Order: sequence, then structure tokens, then C-alpha cells
Amino acid sequence: MSLVLSFLVGLVAALVLVLLASRIASFRAQRPEDYAGDGPAFDLVRHISGPIDCEGVIYGPFGRVAARFVAQMQADWDGNRGTMTEAFRYHTGSTQDRVWTLTAREDGTVLAEAPDLVGTGHGRQCGPALCLNYRLRLPEGSGGHVLDVTDWMYVMENGAIVNRSQFRKFGIKVAELVAVMRPAAAREALDKTA
Repeated sequence: MSLVLSFLVGLVAALVLVLLASRIASFRAQRPEDYAGDGPAFDLVRHISGPIDCEGVIYGPFGRVAARFVAQMQADWDGNRGTMTEAFRYHTGSTQDRVWTLTAREDGTVLAEAPDLVGTGHGRQCGPALCLNYRLRLPEGSGGHVLDVTDWMYVMENGAIVNRSQFRKFGIKVAELVAVMRPAAAREALDKTA
């Protein structure tokens, strides 16, 4: 009996350590304040504005690439309230469109709304980072599930934005997205030199 009890105690201790590590040293453990003063300040109105090119991949629950995409985005602002349209084209030929309504508050907080969001997304910009949390309803063709999403965006010195997002259901990661967004003017400048 003491061998079984020792095994169970060890198992519980290992699970506690894994949970603790995931809360302290993982993607979900980041806080916007961790990036204060660590590079160019992320300014939603300035950095996500005008035409934007985007490309990225979506990883499935086991870390394999499930989808690749390119997207054209357009963000327009009236003061601190903006609209961003997204037109995605996936490697399969399928397309997806989304329209976001974004509000950038003076205190660095961000509100986000879109037709496929459940409720309002909430975020915070600090230093070169922006974190946005929201609940996303998948299309019926993808099961119609509601996923908890954490978006982290990091602005680079050249104005490009690296986006890493995790999608969770019942706290379990079911997908991850990694994308790069850059002003379309950067593509146009490259096209002129080619």
C-alpha cells in the first residue's frame, strides 16, 4: 500500500508542478506590463492603420500545420474608434471575411467587437506588445464551437507586427496561429524594386 500511496503522491506533485509551470512560465503567463519600456510603443491607431498585408499558419492541437493563409486588411480610424476589415485566403482556396470594430482607450486598454465574437474582446497595449482576449464562435462548417482566444501582437522596429494566438476549448489548446502583418506600402516598395 505504501508503494501505491507514494506513486499517487508523486503523481499529484508532478501534476501540480506542471500546472504551476504553465501559469508562471508559459504563453498564458505573459502580461502586457512584462514588456513596458522594451522597445517601440505599440500604438493600435498608428500601427494597425491603412492597408495591411498578412501571412501566417494555423497549427492544429498536435503542433502540425493545419492551414496556411494570406490576408489583406484595411484599418480606418475616426479618433480612437476604428474599423478593420480582413479578407483571408487559405491554401485550400477557401476564403473568410471579418470586420472588427476597435476602440483604443487613453489608458492603453482596447475593446474589440466582430460578428463572430461572443461578447466584447478586451485587451491592453504596453510597450511593444498588445494582448487581446476574446471568445470566438467558429463557422457552422467548422463545428460552431466557441473558443477562448488569446492574441499577442508585438510591433517590430520596422513597423511589422508578429501575431501569436492560442485557441482553447475547456482550457485545452486546440489551435495556434502565427502571423506577420506589415503595411501594404512595404510590399508596394518591394514590387517597385523588383
